[in-house]
Amino acid sequence: MLKDIIIYLGLALIGLGGLSDLIASIGMHRFKNFYLRLHATTVGTIWGAVFPIIGASLIAFVYDELGSYRYLMGGAGLVTSLIILLLAPAGSHALARAVHRSRIVKVSPCIHDELDPELCGDKI
Repeated sequence: MLKDIIIYLGLALIGLGGLSDLIASIGMHRFKNFYLRLHATTVGTIWGAVFPIIGASLIAFVYDELGSYRYLMGGAGLVTSLIILLLAPAGSHALARAVHRSRIVKVSPCIHDELDPELCGDKI
């Protein structure tokens, strides 16, 4: 009974990840500037990668056919998801900061830009 619940929970997390990747890809297509597209990409990375890996790890923990390797596979998946969860926001922040400092992209629509007011393109 508990094994079935864990398998369905893992499958739900994998499905949630697929749905999140679909939403992120729509955002990548629909959003108008670099920063918003970077946000959509980060959402796709966090929700679309971390949750399916956690779901696969949960399934691996209860999948008896893997033998003793199920703990290795499940643990490796959890560590991988933790690393992605920690590094993906830092990577997207570094990318946004580098683009902003190099003044390649104007921030639009912009309410206030404390770092460089000249980059504030369309004031709302």
